Amino acid sequence: MFARRLAVQHQIEVDPESDEAGPVNIQRMVRRMRVLSGFLHAVGVAQWGRRNMLAVRREENTLRLRGLPAPFRGRRLLHLSDLHADIDVGIIPAVVRAIGDWEYDAVVLTGDYRAHTRHEWDTALALCRTLANALRPEVPKFATLGNHDVLEMVPGLEALGWRILLNEAAPWKLDGAELWIGGVDDEHTYGTADVARVRAAIPADACALLLSHTPSTYAAAAAAGFAGMLSGHTHGGQMCLPGGFALLNNAHAPRFVLTGSWQYQGMTGYTSRGAGACRVPARFFCPPEVTRHTLEAP
Repeated sequence: MFARRLAVQHQIEVDPESDEAGPVNIQRMVRRMRVLSGFLHAVGVAQWGRRNMLAVRREENTLRLRGLPAPFRGRRLLHLSDLHADIDVGIIPAVVRAIGDWEYDAVVLTGDYRAHTRHEWDTALALCRTLANALRPEVPKFATLGNHDVLEMVPGLEALGWRILLNEAAPWKLDGAELWIGGVDDEHTYGTADVARVRAAIPADACALLLSHTPSTYAAAAAAGFAGMLSGHTHGGQMCLPGGFALLNNAHAPRFVLTGSWQYQGMTGYTSRGAGACRVPARFFCPPEVTRHTLEAP
């Protein structure tokens, strides 16, 4: 897995034509977003789009997990995704304001901490440090990488107190019970998600929740027996028609898993619209979000 990921990372770094490579070619078009950015400025809506991007909403969701141990019922997960922190210095302060005085018992992050896919990541890590300092220090924090993140970022992210799960799993322990949190590596660009390996690392009778940057792993997660899955990546479309209809689908997955709460073969899922923006610092009819999941049994 690491060898494949490093090879693709190198290809992206040295060959601009491979940037955002993956099964969905929409992202290759998104590379040319400078043209769109210029258009937004020309028609006078760029600042409107930026204001939308910084108006981060709180979303509440009930996540029903079969086999959820009793001590976890009613506990709350803070879910952050797609920060793309270095696309605009206003994003992290907006996220911190949105979280505010929310109570939560653990934090999960589903990838894309930086905005670009090549070159430096120190700026994104510094901005993420500001976020980390605002999170409750005593609660566990589990995270995955996204398609904009590189393996070299892992030490810096883990220095923030975030457990980065690279096709791994770890237990969240509470009052003698365990809820297992699994995390797969990015499937969209790198093709290195190994759902079966993650599930094999978890006790067979345990309640397990999967973190996957892209929702495209939904079928594999359900087949492996995960009770739930949390994702991001899609931004909910980011620039949508009125009513929130996404014009583009940047995930190799059906529309029903692209945003919000969903169900598949007994597995409960949620795909965040994300807290930041990709390529262009603007959103239309698709507000960014931070999400609090209240855990319950079915």
